[in-house]
Amino acid sequence: MKVVNVEEILTALDEDAALAAVESGFKRYSAGQTQVSPVLHLGFTEPPGDCHVKAAAVAGDEVFVVKLATGFYRNPELNLPTSNGFMAVISARNGEILALLHDQGHLTDQRTAMAGAIAARAIVRPGSSTLGIVGAGTQARLQAKLIKRLLGLESVLIWARNGKRASALASEVRGEAVSLDDLCARADLIVTTTPSTEPLLGVDMIKRGTRIVAVGADSPGKRELDPRILARGRTIVDSIAQCVDHGEAGWAVRAGLIEASSLIELGTLLDAPVAFLPDDIVVADLTGVAIQDFEIAKSVWRRLQSGARV
Repeated sequence: MKVVNVEEILTALDEDAALAAVESGFKRYSAGQTQVSPVLHLGFTEPPGDCHVKAAAVAGDEVFVVKLATGFYRNPELNLPTSNGFMAVISARNGEILALLHDQGHLTDQRTAMAGAIAARAIVRPGSSTLGIVGAGTQARLQAKLIKRLLGLESVLIWARNGKRASALASEVRGEAVSLDDLCARADLIVTTTPSTEPLLGVDMIKRGTRIVAVGADSPGKRELDPRILARGRTIVDSIAQCVDHGEAGWAVRAGLIEASSLIELGTLLDAPVAFLPDDIVVADLTGVAIQDFEIAKSVWRRLQSGARV
């Protein structure tokens, strides 16, 4: 078994190739061509944090992937990264562990940002120019940079509970730190990236035509959106099963505001795009599906095998 350190991993990561692989993975997942295990969650309160274990395989593929990722949200106060973890690439022929990608959470962060960008590209309203980012952590930074670049958006608005961090991120992405009300009033596309357990965006804050990519609610108890927002528009999910269990959609389903049968999986949308109306509010609820881990880990592993370098 080869243990690959984070420096080697990041050197071998080809963003364009991984982005295409993750998008393909969503399509294969929704087409029923993958195996994805139930997510194992551990939650911690003091200090606040969580641990996820996810696994995925694709029919006929030579490998499968098991991923462990942690997130401890006060780590920046200790000058430590929020995320950590590893991905194991395992032979689907004999069960041998071929590589342990000790990515320290970077691959999870990257594939999450890629999913956000893929979803944003699928639901964004034509003519949109302003991106709003709720949060100021690692995922906020990655989403802001990748979505702005891929979608060609002109301006970025940042809001976070910590005003200093919001201002710092705004400076980094050449954006503007604003109030949450101002962000919702001005942004065409909003991405929420926090570990909040209470809604941050109220139904009355969201104007018609707003598109929202919600990535924070990735484990039980988390939520960033008033569930009535989902009742006002269309809801896209990365996984119906996961999002009903522990995503934004689950809160709306349990409240009787929407039916699980109304949810559209992202992979389905990518294969058969929907012509949303200009005034439609569209929410993409992303809980993180193990097929994303499979695709990005395999992409890196293949390049490591071939000796390729970016």
